[in-house]
Amino acid sequence: MDQFTAMRIFRQVVEQGGFSAAAEALDISHTVVSRQIRQLEESLGAQLLNRTTRRSALTEVGQEYYRRCIDILEQVDAAARAVAHHQARPAGILRINAPMAFGTLELSKWLPQFLRQYPELGVDIVCNDRFVDLIAEEFDVGLRITRSLPDSTLIAKKLTQSDMVLVAAPAYLQQYGVPQTLADLSRHNYMAYSLALQTTDLSFSDRNGVIHQVSVSGNFQANTGMVVSDAVRAGLGFTASATFVVHEDLRSGALVPILPEYQLQPRDLYVLYPQNRHLSPKVRAFVDFVTAYYSQPHWE
Repeated sequence: MDQFTAMRIFRQVVEQGGFSAAAEALDISHTVVSRQIRQLEESLGAQLLNRTTRRSALTEVGQEYYRRCIDILEQVDAAARAVAHHQARPAGILRINAPMAFGTLELSKWLPQFLRQYPELGVDIVCNDRFVDLIAEEFDVGLRITRSLPDSTLIAKKLTQSDMVLVAAPAYLQQYGVPQTLADLSRHNYMAYSLALQTTDLSFSDRNGVIHQVSVSGNFQANTGMVVSDAVRAGLGFTASATFVVHEDLRSGALVPILPEYQLQPRDLYVLYPQNRHLSPKVRAFVDFVTAYYSQPHWE
C-alpha cells in the first residue's frame, strides 16, 4: 500500500461524502477506493469510517486522522510545487570552478551577459590552478583548458580549442636575437608554467607532421599563466602560451610569435558537470550559454 495514495483517497472519501463519489472524483473504481481504505485502517489498527448503505461518517479517531492528513498532504503538495517552480527556471547559486588565467581573462567577457539573461541566478566563482574535485568541493560546473582530461564520472563537453604559440616581447628578441631553428630555443631563457605536464621539454610538429622534441630551460617559473605572460611581456624571456592568454598581445604587437611554422599541441576547453538524470536548470542554462558563446572563434 502506498501511504500517500491511501491518504489522498481517504481525504476524498471524507470530502466527497462517500466511496462512490470519491471514486468518480478520482476516476478510479469503487473497488480500488474500498480496498485502499480497508488497507489503511488495517495498517493503522483503527476504524476511520462508519459505513452505511448511503454514506460514510468519520469515527472519532478518523476525525483526528483526517485533520492530520490535510496538514501532511498540503505540505507534500507545497514541497512538490516548490521543486517544480525551481526546476522551471534557472535560480539559486551556481558555483563555478575555473583556471586562474581563464577566469581572469575570459569570464568578464561573457559573464555579465549571462547574469543579465538569468536575473534570478547568483554566481560563485572560484579560480585556481590546482586539481579540484568538483563533487567533493560542491561545484556545479567546472571549466578546464587542457590537452587531456583524467578519467572521471563527470560529463565533459568540449567547447572550443586554444592553439599554443611560442611568444616573446620585441625588446627581448632585439636584445638576444630571433630563434631561427628549434635548436636555437635551447640558448634562450624559457619562462615556465610550473603546473604544466612538461616544463623542460616542448613537443612540436612541422608542416609534414614530423614530431620534434626540444629541451628548454630558464630562470623563471610560476604556477599561473598570468604571471608567466607578464614576465614575458616585460622582456625576460620566451614561453609557450595558449592563444586565449596572449591573442590580444599578439594583435597589439606587445608580443610576437616565434617559429610559427612549427605547431605545439593545442589545448581544449571543456565544461564539466556531474552526471545527473535531472540536470538542474541553472547548470543546463550555463552549459547552453557557454556552448553557444564558444561556437564562434574568439582567439584567432
